[in-house]
Amino acid sequence: MSKATLAVVVGGLSLVGAATAGALLRSTDHDTFGVPSQGLYRGSEPPGRIPLPRFTLPRSDGEGVVRSEGLRGRIVLTTFVDSACKDVCPIIVGTLGRALRQLTPKERGRFVALAISVHPQVDTPAHVRRFLSQHGAVGQLDYLVAPVARMKPVWKSFHVLSAAETHNANLHSADVRIFDRNGVWVSNMNVGADLSVANVLHDIRQAMKA
Repeated sequence: MSKATLAVVVGGLSLVGAATAGALLRSTDHDTFGVPSQGLYRGSEPPGRIPLPRFTLPRSDGEGVVRSEGLRGRIVLTTFVDSACKDVCPIIVGTLGRALRQLTPKERGRFVALAISVHPQVDTPAHVRRFLSQHGAVGQLDYLVAPVARMKPVWKSFHVLSAAETHNANLHSADVRIFDRNGVWVSNMNVGADLSVANVLHDIRQAMKA
């Protein structure tokens, strides 16, 4: 296994279930986590040039599909969530909702945020709408979901573990990734480590400058 592939696996398998996550992230509106002394990004920077995987997935609201090929030239944020999750998914979605509302209209035109389902059996349109509404992320994230058979190749390409596979809504990969305009993964953030509103905004804007 190459170093780049290993980095994807390690980054993707940030499993939900840390007992202290809620306590650690009560102040996610602020830059409460340490800023690295080196590097352009506040999230972890994957080695090499790991590309955005190819996929075509429908939006949960029925408003068309998202194709990875059509995202080239834009900054892409991805995360992996389950609308039945009670552990860190609400923290991730809430943090992203607060952060993305602070982007300017011009910045939003250069950026897309994708929440990729890891539990299609429970991610019905109604359940997703309620989940996004409860955590202040309506209109901020495109929630992508398809039947399990269609999602499995996507999970595999991102090297993530799904709740559909663990049979536990609170046990799945749950990181936040930022890809630059060339589709290269440049920043990875995790609950309890470096995920905050300030860090998300910083890394999105840094990717726009790069």
